[in-house]
Amino acid sequence: MVAAKAALIAAIFLGSGAVSAQSVETEPVAIFELGGATGWNIKGGAAAFGPDFAIEITPIENWLELEAGTTPLLTRNSTEWDTHLLFKKPWTLSKKVEFMFGIGPQWAHTRANGTTTNTFAAEVAGDFMFWPNGKRFGWFLEPAYDYSFGGGHEQSIGISAGLLIAIR
Repeated sequence: MVAAKAALIAAIFLGSGAVSAQSVETEPVAIFELGGATGWNIKGGAAAFGPDFAIEITPIENWLELEAGTTPLLTRNSTEWDTHLLFKKPWTLSKKVEFMFGIGPQWAHTRANGTTTNTFAAEVAGDFMFWPNGKRFGWFLEPAYDYSFGGGHEQSIGISAGLLIAIR
């Protein structure tokens, strides 16, 4: 009986040492996206360009990612601040590539020719994430479609791209 207890204690210590020696990469707490964006109104108008900022968290692993972001789109005659909350379904394509499909609400604050308007819209986006050296730093490419519920029901397409920074 004493030999069995000693063997069990030795197995626990040896087993825990082997587990702690392994390098396990943990998922990031959040992912910060920093890049640039452009958008075009489908019904006409000039292309708008601006910086793109977002933060992404994973409340349900492999099922739900939440992305909150904002983009000030600038043209010669106007400024539009687009702020969105996307609900995304992630798919891991390989160790270095992920794809997410997302949909969610968007609020647009536009100032053009001395007039300010606020509208709500829906956004649909595909998000490609590339992690060349593990999930520390990477880059993203995110095409999107927006449909405004405001007057005129504007529709636009856009794309954003930039750097991914994992926050641990």
